[in-house]
Amino acid sequence: MTKEVLIGGKGTTKKIIIGGNNPVSVQTMWKDGIVDVCENPSKLDSILKEINNLQMLGCDIIRFAVPDIPSAKALCEIAARTSMPLVADIHFDYKLALECLKGNVAKIRINPGNIGSFENTKTVVEHCRDKGVAIRIGINSGSLPKDLQEEIACGKISRAQGLCETAVREAEIFDKLNFDQFIVSMKSSDVQETIECNEFYAKKYNNPLHLGVTEAGPLIGGVVKSSIAFSKLLNEGIGDTIRVSLSSLAENEVIAGVNILKECGKRLGGVTLVSCPRCGRIGFDVHAFVDRWQNKLLSMKKDITVAVMGCVVNGPGEGKHADIGIAGGKDKVIIFKKGQIVRTVDEKDADKVFEEELNSL
Repeated sequence: MTKEVLIGGKGTTKKIIIGGNNPVSVQTMWKDGIVDVCENPSKLDSILKEINNLQMLGCDIIRFAVPDIPSAKALCEIAARTSMPLVADIHFDYKLALECLKGNVAKIRINPGNIGSFENTKTVVEHCRDKGVAIRIGINSGSLPKDLQEEIACGKISRAQGLCETAVREAEIFDKLNFDQFIVSMKSSDVQETIECNEFYAKKYNNPLHLGVTEAGPLIGGVVKSSIAFSKLLNEGIGDTIRVSLSSLAENEVIAGVNILKECGKRLGGVTLVSCPRCGRIGFDVHAFVDRWQNKLLSMKKDITVAVMGCVVNGPGEGKHADIGIAGGKDKVIIFKKGQIVRTVDEKDADKVFEEELNSL
């Protein structure tokens, strides 16, 4: 079992414990720059609204890139206005971490190997200790030390072993500083390497692990890669927090992450949405209905199964296990509960009637 690390600091941010027997959390990363937030109230409002939407979908933590001081100040402004734990992603300049720590950030992500020196890392650690802020060591296959790169090139060690060894070296720096509130991540764009390096590390160390296949790709390919890697590791009891890294919307990362956890038995409750793929029997536009309703359904705090079916064959029959479902036939739409039809309406009234029946559950 891994040790526990508190995310949230001493401010008003929602506190999350990562590691131990605590639930596996879902993370995403903000997709745009925030440099002008302090001078643009409408952009700030838009960001806060989207953070709330992501939280409703099941997101637990959001990471923001902080490439400069204005971005650090902007992150502090955002963090002051939300309870969502926000993470500052820092590279190269340790002073950016110090600027973020003036605000209500929940965690700092650094790679001690590129932060400049041991003294710089020590300064960040001491400020994090004072604020009660955790740190994530972020290692990926593009940032391995030169000596390990040479060993990999000549076949002495695998890339997965190199990732693990890099993480061990970085963690030792925190151990020397008597700082144990840190999380480790080792990411590769290769699924097998990601699995192996996390397995290597988990056999010897008890620091919580953040799982991710870095640069996993577009929506479909990225979800496939992440699902394979995460399911293997989670079923071995490895992994305390996850991020599905996609060339897609942050909401898709969150939805994918939540669904992976649910299918692995690591997250219970909430709405389970099942829908048919559609075929030549179609009597109802499943795709359009799912597009309209998916986020709203997944944001609901109800432990129910919802079925969206294209025809009466897949309707009350294959969807009879659902608490509520909808299907089409000719110009009519049926609403059913536990396999029993409760309403038959014109297609134009489908959304309104579905919502009425959904709210009655």
